[in-house]
Amino acid sequence: MTKIPHLRWWIVALVFLAAVLNYIDRQTLSALAPTIQRDLSMDDRAYANIVNIFLVAYTISYLVSGKLVDVLGTRLGMVIFVGWWSVANMLTAAAQGAQSLGVYRFLLGFGEAGVWPAASKVVSEWFPARERALAIGLYTMGATFGATVAPYLVIPLATHAYSETMPWLADVLGQGTGWRLAFILTGAAGLLWLLPWWLFYRLPKNNQRITAHELDLIEKGAAEDIRTGDTSDDAPWSWSRVLTSRIVWLLLLGRLITDPVWYFYQFWFPKYLNAERGLSQEQLKITWVIYAAAGVGSLLGGWLSGHLVKRGGAPARSRLWVMLGCACVMPVSPLITRIGDTQLALAFAVLAVCAALASLINISSIVVDVVPKSSLGTVFSVVAAGSTVGGIIMNTVVATMVSGPAANPGGFLDQAIRAVLSPILSVVQGQGYGQWFLFMAFLHPLAWLMLYFGGVHRRPALRSA
Repeated sequence: MTKIPHLRWWIVALVFLAAVLNYIDRQTLSALAPTIQRDLSMDDRAYANIVNIFLVAYTISYLVSGKLVDVLGTRLGMVIFVGWWSVANMLTAAAQGAQSLGVYRFLLGFGEAGVWPAASKVVSEWFPARERALAIGLYTMGATFGATVAPYLVIPLATHAYSETMPWLADVLGQGTGWRLAFILTGAAGLLWLLPWWLFYRLPKNNQRITAHELDLIEKGAAEDIRTGDTSDDAPWSWSRVLTSRIVWLLLLGRLITDPVWYFYQFWFPKYLNAERGLSQEQLKITWVIYAAAGVGSLLGGWLSGHLVKRGGAPARSRLWVMLGCACVMPVSPLITRIGDTQLALAFAVLAVCAALASLINISSIVVDVVPKSSLGTVFSVVAAGSTVGGIIMNTVVATMVSGPAANPGGFLDQAIRAVLSPILSVVQGQGYGQWFLFMAFLHPLAWLMLYFGGVHRRPALRSA
């Protein structure tokens, strides 16, 4: 069989592509939110509930998908997740109202979360320690690239005059032909991805396409992990160890506090530009600059932490220095709503998003460094569950800020969240987007202080970046 030089980078390229498809499918709803809300008669509270339903499913999936990847293996696990979410995305085209849309988005979220613990496991299986931060940055950039191109792919589909050019398709899909077709086509792309993944992915030692030199490089990296890691072997972590680990809880809380910033830019920033700055559905294509900035931040965060470690810095301390720099950037957030010029406001948003993603990469890299491969999916999932919980809180808070009192009684999920957050919601209700942009100035600094004084950098034996 033909050997493929540098196969590990081709493997991570496939993971990159999976991340691209993951975020295209996710961002189709937010990119087309004004159109879909109009066609399905949904207000902003209903939209927030749909996003929360997605994130609830995402959280549940995180808690089980990582363990599933550890048990079934990366190859089969990725097939299950990508196939599941692709079919769920295609089914979204059948939505007739908020309730059915919520069901399909729940199914989408339940499938999409699994790609991230699987991706982290791919990196641990195929990359020596010194390359991991960059590899994580690369596949994370796939997510931001997907978010970047999504508006350019789906907005033209949604705004095309099908009744004039393809009346037969308009007859089949009915009202909202364009956005329904967007869900069908983007979901189908994920099914096509399954073929190269199934053909090419094996563990390095079982992959007949890997060169002897590359296999030796990976195996030497694994041996180095054992010599420098905090465990003497690759023994799996028990649930008791996972749930009582100080590091796990610190990183979980760190993501709960900071990830709402990224979720806001994914789910609400296009709506902010539409509602507050008057951008039309067509003009929302400009949001590509936000997601491009996220991609730059992903690569920059991984490169910077790896560079500091190569110069002799301890991994956790080096990553905290990068995260401190990111935290110092985030106070520009309130300026985004206070500047009249939209282009300048976008420039500040680009800066904030770049810093947020650079910080996120470093939190993820610490997990891959410190956890044995056999338990990486499980631990990564638990930490990432904090991310989605933070996203759910953000959605409810932002929806309350930009809306007045609810016109209709909320559903069970809405009532449950509001029962917990009632004191906060009563203060921020109707205050508008400006209040949230002010909050975002403080989230990363707060998380950094928690991680620093929680002693993440004092862990005696972290692996190299």
